[in-house]
Amino acid sequence: MSKEIFVNSDSRETRIAVREDGKLVELHIEREERIVGSLYKGRVDNVVQGIDAAFIDIGLERNAFLYAGDIIDGESDVEGEGFDRRGRRTRQHGSIRDLARRGQELLVQVTKGTHGTKGSRVSTRISLPGRYLVFMPDENSTGVSRKIDEPRERDRLKRVVESVRKPGYGLIVRTEAEGKTERELRQDLEYLERTWADIKAKASKTRAPNLVYTDLTLLFRILRDAFGSDVDKLVLDSAADFKKAHELLDFFGPSLKDRVVLYDGEKPLFEHFAIEAEIEKNLARKVWLKSGGYLIIDQAEALTAIDVNSGRSSTGGAHNDTIVQTNLEAVAEIARQLRLRDMGGILVLDLIDMDGAADRKKVEQALETALKHDKNRCKVSHISPLGLIEMTRKRTGETVNEQMDDPCPYCQGVGTIPSAESIALDIRRELRRLAQTAPGEALFIQAHPLVAAALIGENGTDLEVLEHEVQRGIYLRAADLHQIKYEIQPGKLDDFDRKLGGGVRRGQTIDARVISLPDASVPSGTAMTDTGMLIAVTGNVRQLGQGARIKLGSVGRSGAIGEALGRSGASEGAEAPPRGAGRPAPSSRGGGRSGEARQSESKPPAESRGAAATEPKPASSGNRRRRRRGSGSEG
Repeated sequence: MSKEIFVNSDSRETRIAVREDGKLVELHIEREERIVGSLYKGRVDNVVQGIDAAFIDIGLERNAFLYAGDIIDGESDVEGEGFDRRGRRTRQHGSIRDLARRGQELLVQVTKGTHGTKGSRVSTRISLPGRYLVFMPDENSTGVSRKIDEPRERDRLKRVVESVRKPGYGLIVRTEAEGKTERELRQDLEYLERTWADIKAKASKTRAPNLVYTDLTLLFRILRDAFGSDVDKLVLDSAADFKKAHELLDFFGPSLKDRVVLYDGEKPLFEHFAIEAEIEKNLARKVWLKSGGYLIIDQAEALTAIDVNSGRSSTGGAHNDTIVQTNLEAVAEIARQLRLRDMGGILVLDLIDMDGAADRKKVEQALETALKHDKNRCKVSHISPLGLIEMTRKRTGETVNEQMDDPCPYCQGVGTIPSAESIALDIRRELRRLAQTAPGEALFIQAHPLVAAALIGENGTDLEVLEHEVQRGIYLRAADLHQIKYEIQPGKLDDFDRKLGGGVRRGQTIDARVISLPDASVPSGTAMTDTGMLIAVTGNVRQLGQGARIKLGSVGRSGAIGEALGRSGASEGAEAPPRGAGRPAPSSRGGGRSGEARQSESKPPAESRGAAATEPKPASSGNRRRRRRGSGSEG
């Protein structure tokens, strides 16, 4: 298997991509200081007996969580605390009240980063990873990585480590130590011992809460943990990182230096090697399989659901063979996606149903084989009668998607927002409420163009009926607001006539921007003036965003009817709602006509207010949001 590592460095971000056999399998991003693995001198802020844990102030935004089982108290006489026959510290613990007290200072290590609204998780059981060894100052034992499975090599490494270890701390031999000499392991141990001595010295002088030791940079960690003899080449695009990599390899891997390559091409590194396109394609919610099937990946607060769909897949054989083949391809891709996105916690895989026990066993084995390449610990259940696999994967922090994306501020990550018709009905209800309490004889509404069209209604009569119902004059203008936002301002008829009329009258020729086109069901298009008035347009209207010269026919408070005379230079190429969306055809009174109000698929614009018709603040403004239900897609 070929393996390549690519390092893209920027002043604000470092990205590292790992490819195996030409496929992107891991993506690491560092944009701010990493906290997992770092050591803090913290102060106990609160002790909660009910959950057997304490909350530690380590100087970050949220307090860290410290479980009682992760506390080592050398001065405690708690029964069961000590070392077992192999020299490993036992995990029995007493009550959290006996182990921690408010105001107590502790040296803790972050074992899991912040996730969502949760703070980081910490432990007083310190471990410092080196190139070949893991140093554990609070243990008194040795161990060898399970991935080194050759018995003779395990025994050799065990003897070597026992000969170099001093009493009072523990060591674990990492996978990369396979085949290494005693001299190489001793050098790594000396480095770790010096690091621990420096940490203790700094901790004794540091006041809590404060950082004592930070884990190394992303580049250093990749060189330490992933760059070994199985890697064909390491490609960097920064001369400074190239020099730093050679300096580090002088210490723990001189034989690997000739595999480090400096890229100096004209195109950006990730673009040249087509990694940028791979990232965009493979981090989407929908991931296609070669067979024509696909995965749907939804990350929620408590778990991640991965749904396998057959899609267009076909093997040319029996239907059951197609299902099994799709599932086999899916579990291999799922294993890759877990590493690529760094997903953790509880995962539920919804496979295509299979009847045969032998087929289910085959798929289970394929998943277990694919997960062997994953360094994070995974636990997998058998396929349930419903075709589900429940599994867990060790989570150390945010997923790649969470690092790169923010939840949509409008849908809160649900992936949908209320339709234009729903918002229009919200506005109607709000108008009825304001008619009972707000002063003045008129109401001015600003809303998204699709919402304004839906509010005007079929044949332009809805606003007229609503005016009679609330016994107020209603002025409506489309504005540069998001679809779920609107503003309503009460006032006097004369004031709104002066500020919104703007001298627009029957027979006048004006410039406007086309926001919808005519079709077979609605013969007129829709245009919008600079002031937000909607115009039902007949004539030569062919391009969304096109500026049009329009001769007005009937004119009302909230809309007009006109004929397109030709193109104008105004608003050329401007953004517009999609074809067929919201076509008002206003009557002379100021109503309008609306087709189906469809949500635009484009990314919602930044929040902004349209041109205000009056200086006072709106009496009512809407911002209808949905409660977040877990999907990370935008609304």
